[in-house]
Parts: sequence; C-alpha cells; structure tokens
Amino acid sequence: MAKIKKIKAREILDSRGNPTIEVKVILENNIQAKAAVPSGASTGKYEALELRDNDARYSGKGVLNVCQNVEKIIAPVLIGQEAEVVKIDQKMLALDNTPDKSNLGANAILGVSLAVARAAAKAAGQPLYEHIREIYDISLSKYILPVPLFNIINGGVHSDSGLDVQEFMLIPVGPKTLREKMRVGAEVFMALKNILEKKGLSFAVGDEGGFAPKLKNTQQAFNLLVAVAEFTKHTLGEEIFFGVDIAASVFYNEKIGKYVFEKRKYSSADMAKIYWGWIKKYPLLFLEDPFNEDDWAPWPLLTKKVEELDQNILVVGDDLFTTNIKRLEKGIANKSTNSILIKLNQIGTLTETMQCIALARKNDYKIIISHRSGETNDSFIADLSVAINADFIKAGAPNRGERVAKYNRLMEIEDELFHIRQWPERK
Repeated sequence: MAKIKKIKAREILDSRGNPTIEVKVILENNIQAKAAVPSGASTGKYEALELRDNDARYSGKGVLNVCQNVEKIIAPVLIGQEAEVVKIDQKMLALDNTPDKSNLGANAILGVSLAVARAAAKAAGQPLYEHIREIYDISLSKYILPVPLFNIINGGVHSDSGLDVQEFMLIPVGPKTLREKMRVGAEVFMALKNILEKKGLSFAVGDEGGFAPKLKNTQQAFNLLVAVAEFTKHTLGEEIFFGVDIAASVFYNEKIGKYVFEKRKYSSADMAKIYWGWIKKYPLLFLEDPFNEDDWAPWPLLTKKVEELDQNILVVGDDLFTTNIKRLEKGIANKSTNSILIKLNQIGTLTETMQCIALARKNDYKIIISHRSGETNDSFIADLSVAINADFIKAGAPNRGERVAKYNRLMEIEDELFHIRQWPERK
C-alpha cells in the first residue's frame, strides 16, 4: 500500500454558495485524489459538528480554519502513513478525541477520510465501490444498484414553497435497469414542469433540484404527484410509488410538546393518524422522520402498524439516528423503524459510517444512502451505495449538476458492472 506524501485542503463553494472544504491527498507514487464535503440545512441535533470560521467572511460560514486543521494538525500525523482508510480514520479520531468531532471538525476529518479512500482505490487500480467492499470485508457475491428516490417537490427548509413536508419523492420501481429508472424520473420531472406551468404555478427549484411551487398544503402536493403519474401513463402502486421526508423535528415545538403542522397543533398520535391517512390514500412506500428525533415513543407504534399493512413500506430514521451507531442501537432495541438513512457527514468518517451500515444490515434494516441539501459535484455516495448494495439512494431531483453528478456516476457503474456480468436485476 502506497504511503501518504501530502495532504492539502482548500475552501470551495457548495450548491448553495456556502463555503465547504475540499481535501486532496497525494501518495508517494504521485497518485492523488480529492474529496469535497457536503452540508445539510435540516440537521439532526446529534450529528457530528461541522466547524465554521464564525467571522466576517461569508456571514461566518467560511472554513479557512477547518482547512488549517487539515494541513497543520491532521496532515503532520498522517504523512508517511500507508493509505489505509480504516487506520487513518482511527488516527484522526484519536487526534480529535471528542465525541462529536468538535476539536478538528467533522468536515475536516471526513474530507481526509474520503480522499484517502479514493486515493487508495486508484493506487490499487480498483473502482471506488470495489475498493470499499474489499477493505471493509463486505461479503456480498453480486453488485445490486440502488433504486433512486427523486425529490421532485421541495418543501420545508429546502425551499420557500410553504409546505411543511420537506420532500415529496418519486420512486420508480418498475423499470429493470438504473438507466431506465433514470429515464422515468427525468420524464416525470419534465412533465411536472409542464403541469405547473399550465396551472400558473412556479417551476423554480429548491435546494435539492425539485420544484418549489407555492402550495397551500400537503394534499395539493400529493395531487400534483398523482396528476403527473397519470399524465405520463405510469401505473401508480406498480411502476411508481411516492415517498416523503416529513422532517418532523423542524416543526416540532418542544415548549408545548406538539407538532405545529399546517398551522395547527397536533400530538404524535394525531400525526400518526395523518400519516396513516396518506398511506391508505396514496401509493406511499417511504416515510422519513415522521416524528421528532427525541420523541421515541410513537416510532415503534407507527412502524408496527405500517408493517402489519405492508412489509414493503419503509419507516426511515434520519434525524433519529444521524448515522450514529449508539442512536441506531437504541432504535433497534426500541423497534423504532425498519430503515435507516445514511449520511457520511452526520458521523464524519467512512469507517464509522460503515460500522453503522453493518449494524443496520445485521438487523435487516433497509439502507438508504443520502446526499445533503448543500452538495458538490463529488459522487462518492454513488460508489458507496453500490459497494454495500444499498436498497435506495437519495440524491435529489434529476436536475442541477451536483445532483445529476451522482446519477451519472451510477449509470457509469451500471455500464461497468454489466460489462463484467456482476449486476443482477433488483427485484
């Protein structure tokens, strides 16, 4: 294994125009690789800490100090070490020595972690997805590409649409190949634009590339999804399904212990009834963060009821778990969900992410690899999703370059895997 010769960090901009960090790792054989770190808008309180400069630049959001942490503190410890990401991650965790990475910053540590993994893959002459599978000893015989979750209507903190629900997703399960799933997603997205235009609604897009029309309520958003499915002649409940990221922590009022949803106050039991109504009325396959991240009691009740109706419906923990193995252990014991959303920057190293994935797999959880609302053109999560045979991937709408970069990488991987006959159809 080649050793690390140099580590450089620089400040770049993400898809919202906010600064983020890009790390370059150069090996002794002069192989080099880069990784850019994303940032979320709707963040769970238990995520690893992303450091910012908090000065006059960029309204305090600069990351020059984070870059200095990489070059002045992390790099001297890692230079001369073999580019083995597991050991590198362990060294950085020891160097930071805080539970939330508040010393060096999760954004600094993750940038190095991902760049080292990418450089090591190049040095080994392997695609990144193959290298990840090998170094983390993932014993899967075939590669199965994930089903994309297209966020085609943006709400919540991702837009100014006025919708409390953060994401309305299209899930194309009918097509047999990823490329065909992409075609369906793109065609539905284009058709939705035409429908919005005819209705005199805005077709401006939100942070994740989905449309952000001014709508009065969730019902109107679902009606648009139904209309576009019918217009494109895709069979609801067979070829395509819907998904929602409710992001309930955003509209949960801790002072009164209520969910302030669409200008009315609801208990967790009331919210569960609302979700149940959606499930009965629409082909809803995916419910993410239906309750507040600390409101543990209603989660298992909803999950049990949903599974009794249909084992295929996913109740997904994102803010609930924050890719944190301790949070996941509690959720497993509580039978809170049947699925987990995985975000690299929630925990801050590739190795800890893989540990969380392994625990989820061991307990038969469905796994969704996810982007963040503040993204870059880095496509690492595409390779990660293939390496672990993720069930789904969230990378936004089939729109905006930083979203499409992930989908284009997945289609490239599909071409590679078809060529070496390592890609069976996902049922």
